[in-house]
Amino acid sequence: MLYLVPTPVGNLADMTFRSVDILKAADIILCEDTRTSGVLLNHYQISKPLWSYHQHNEHKVLTNLIENMQAGKTMALITDAGTPGISDPAFLLVRECIKNDIKVECLPGATAFVPALVNSGLPTNRFVFEGFPPLKKGRHTLFTQLSAETRTMIFYESPLRLVKTLKEIATYFGQERQCCVSREISKKFEENKRGTLAEVIAHFESKTVKGEIVIIIAGAE
Repeated sequence: MLYLVPTPVGNLADMTFRSVDILKAADIILCEDTRTSGVLLNHYQISKPLWSYHQHNEHKVLTNLIENMQAGKTMALITDAGTPGISDPAFLLVRECIKNDIKVECLPGATAFVPALVNSGLPTNRFVFEGFPPLKKGRHTLFTQLSAETRTMIFYESPLRLVKTLKEIATYFGQERQCCVSREISKKFEENKRGTLAEVIAHFESKTVKGEIVIIIAGAE
């Protein structure tokens, strides 16, 4: 079978007891980067075969993974951070497992946008997750469509593109739209900057931005 195992988005202590048990019991652990995952696995004294599974090879290795699970192997899929399938590889493998009657189970655990949404102070009863905005093609169309969205909106972004993306959003949504930018979630220097788009842009323009970024934008009234 296949287990989808969430990993910490920041603090290594955010692993669940069950996640550690599943990784220790699995025959093979699939991971994006063996070096990054090695730090986590060493921390929890987990020693298992590590196979690379990421967006650049997922089509190439898919048949081999299915054949190994059909032969009786239990695999656990982890990503560099967070829940597999949320802006990370997993969908293709899950779909193929379902087609081949291979049991799939996703454990509950860390997902960056959940704490960012909850502590943003913006409505949480209805929201839409957009992940990383397109780099070029489709960007204008996306922001144009979302400018009238009434639900709270969630984006992921690179720290290098944060200010540029916030400025673009402001041109479509207006400078006074409320937002919150969270970074370094669950780490020592976690930051949650709340305010209007204009205020948040000014804050991040004046500093070097590091860490994983989650942008929460209030819906249109």
